[in-house]
Amino acid sequence: MRLFRVSLVVALSLLVATTIATAHDLFLKPQAFFVAPNGTVRVAVLNGTFSSSEGSVSRDRLRDLSVVGVSGRSKIDTTAWTPAGKGTNWVVPVTGAGTYLLGASLLPRTIALKAKDFNSYLASDGLPDVLAARKQSGELDADRKERYSKHVKALVQVGDARSDGFGTVLGYPAELVPLNNPYDWRSGGPRVLRVRALVDGAPVPNQVVLAGGRTSSGARLPEQMVRTDAQGIAQLSLSKKGLWYVKFIRMVRVPAAAKDSVDYESKWATLTFAVK
Repeated sequence: MRLFRVSLVVALSLLVATTIATAHDLFLKPQAFFVAPNGTVRVAVLNGTFSSSEGSVSRDRLRDLSVVGVSGRSKIDTTAWTPAGKGTNWVVPVTGAGTYLLGASLLPRTIALKAKDFNSYLASDGLPDVLAARKQSGELDADRKERYSKHVKALVQVGDARSDGFGTVLGYPAELVPLNNPYDWRSGGPRVLRVRALVDGAPVPNQVVLAGGRTSSGARLPEQMVRTDAQGIAQLSLSKKGLWYVKFIRMVRVPAAAKDSVDYESKWATLTFAVK
């Protein structure tokens, strides 16, 4: 019995460590990315992975909640944002036909991570440059504190008409700005999405950008990794139908002279949409 209890404790510890290392992302995932005019978009806010949520997001964490529709940008009352169990729901009314942009920006939080968990997170979430710098400086065994904030978008197509609001810059600390409309691709044509990575309003060159998702049957789409060019633009080939995400994390070391109890600051951005 004692051996069983020890094994159970070890297993639970490993599970917690795995959750810490992998359950990082935040996504807006509408139940339907294609809806009729004058309807409602029901959005699941996934705080964990693109498939499941590990925890709800309370309203007091919201820095901004916006919808860009055919009449421009509207700031949304946070009462539309409803935590429920481990998930969060956001109900968005839509009016006329067009491509709608939904956006949410969260206030910063701080987390302390053990060295092993921090290294695993850097390796899995598209931060090879930070990991390489830790290795070069001999810090792979050092625990670290990180201040992070997350900023998320989704594109929803209402009716048949396309509109230009999809490319609106919301002014978030980090955001992905699509430069072409993924709902405007013609059947049989190339499906290349161009996105600009912005941090504090400025393009980020040489930034790692990841893209992946799920097919309509639920199979995982192979994740691809690209880097932005000198103008902060990444080009992604989206050859398969399904629900897609694009994401990046911009992490910088906090200078010793400016430290306020954290070692790194990261700003996260995700963008979700569907490909028919």
